[in-house]
Amino acid sequence: MAATPVSSSAPTSPSSSSSRRSSPYLPTSRETLLLAIFPVLLLFGTLFRLLSPQTRGAVVAAAPSTAHYDQAPGLAPSYFARKDNVLNVFFVKRGWFWITVTFAAFVGTHPFFSTATATAPRTAKSASLLGRRDSAILRWGLVTGWWILVTQWFFGPALVDRNFRLTGGGCQALQAAVEDDVAADKQPSPLLLAATASACKHAGGQWRGGHDISGHVFLLVLGTIFLAQEIGWVLWRRAALGPSLSSSAAARVADARSLVMHDGTVKSAEVEAGLAAALSSLSASSASSASSEPSIAASRIALRFAAVVMGLCLWMLLMTAIYFHTWFEKLTGLMVALTGFYSVYILPRWVPEVRRVVGVPGL
Repeated sequence: MAATPVSSSAPTSPSSSSSRRSSPYLPTSRETLLLAIFPVLLLFGTLFRLLSPQTRGAVVAAAPSTAHYDQAPGLAPSYFARKDNVLNVFFVKRGWFWITVTFAAFVGTHPFFSTATATAPRTAKSASLLGRRDSAILRWGLVTGWWILVTQWFFGPALVDRNFRLTGGGCQALQAAVEDDVAADKQPSPLLLAATASACKHAGGQWRGGHDISGHVFLLVLGTIFLAQEIGWVLWRRAALGPSLSSSAAARVADARSLVMHDGTVKSAEVEAGLAAALSSLSASSASSASSEPSIAASRIALRFAAVVMGLCLWMLLMTAIYFHTWFEKLTGLMVALTGFYSVYILPRWVPEVRRVVGVPGL
């Protein structure tokens, strides 16, 4: 692909550039539009559950506040209200596996990560210490770490289990056994004292009584945002470097992110990208870095696969909003996911030392 002259992709004036830039402490307007999808889906699902005769008249399997419907096919208000529906079993329950496969396919095939300048460490003071691919893998590790701490393990039970117990919940069927042991002056079993939701269910108990942060909402929102950040900004950058863009079109796709530099000044992400230097480098090596037809085809397949995975995430988020959990459990699941998003993708924009390690998608 031929490179665009510098003048066609740079902003037309400093004033127009500053007007498009957002605060480095907040998501850009485009990111805000993406983030707005999640509360809209959750709100729509909650209203649908309240207004639909099928959901209002359905038999709830356990305590009404949990909104978990009876799994008998004839009693569930919808196929997706059953926990054994195929997407829940093979997609959501293994959600981070699919997110990881999608990310690996994109990073492994897209030309943005295959050039020499993309894989070599940066030398400029403001740039990331790692190459593009290594920085992306590091960010995947950070987001994956957050997913593990929240849902799998946090120096023992995961954060969702710890929160459930701290808000008064526990394993009800096992609680009676604990009380019997205490009354008999016996030492309770460690399993009874440190039961997680998984351990409780395997022991035949019921995990009730506390605030259950929606793990489904957390996973689906975090996975969608992660893929949107890692893929979306790369595609946006490639569009900004397109060979046939007019100056007005280039201004519309210019990077609106702002970054706090080491000297405290706030500048456009275009500055840190070193757009002019990158363009000359691409222009000089366009013949040698041109992607082969098989690699281009693989990249397109990876992008289509990513679109399918993100679409399934949004669909299952809507199904979760309609059929499972209370509105507050869904809200806290959303907030915990957004905490991870802010820490990995917004915080580095205004903390240069963090950005130098983890990098920024698309730069």
